[in-house]
Amino acid sequence: MNTTLDRNLALKVGLAARQLPDIGIATLLSVLDKAVSLPLTEEKLQGLTMKAFRSAGGQEFLAIPGDRQKAAFACLKEPVASGADDPIIETYHDGDMRASLRIACGSNGAERLDGHFGSCSRFLIYQVSATECRLIDVRRTDGERDAEDKNVWRAGLISDCQVLHVLAIGGPAAAKVVRANILPLKHAAPIAARDVMAGMQKVIAGTPPPWLARAMGREAETLKGFLEEVAT
Repeated sequence: MNTTLDRNLALKVGLAARQLPDIGIATLLSVLDKAVSLPLTEEKLQGLTMKAFRSAGGQEFLAIPGDRQKAAFACLKEPVASGADDPIIETYHDGDMRASLRIACGSNGAERLDGHFGSCSRFLIYQVSATECRLIDVRRTDGERDAEDKNVWRAGLISDCQVLHVLAIGGPAAAKVVRANILPLKHAAPIAARDVMAGMQKVIAGTPPPWLARAMGREAETLKGFLEEVAT
């Protein structure tokens, strides 16, 4: 059985294995060998179906919850960005950026928004104002294994953020994120996280909605403009 993998495939398999309690990389490769046969290629992964993945898992997957199987499958199917896996963190101290927001992005590789809320391996944390954007933290999700409610744990991990950008998030998970006073926003396809931040900067520079203005400490000024727009 040839288990040699290029970097991107190795990352995908590693991320998928994280989602499957008590299933190591060697076991997962054995499952993939049954499903699509090794050596593994991108083409084979793209042709893999959830049904075939579960069937190949057999006894190994019996004790694993369905949502974890789906999360692992998503890791195998989603693209992994090239380049450094851990982007460079920029220094930030409270008060450095007036009228700014803290924004989380679900990510699996490099500085990309390419993860689902429930399965991404980390959250990129940005501090964003109309004129500046800094990546201030990278928060990994490894610690969720011991959490009683993984969605609540993940929401707590980013509880200092006002906005969350992800590829997908289920209804129950979204409700828990909203309960933590975070607005979840979904994207149709993977995208560079900096491009998403550039879009947020345009919103901040203009007349953001009242809830966003409050988060930035601009309530009085922005509400006045918002009400004037509504009245015209």
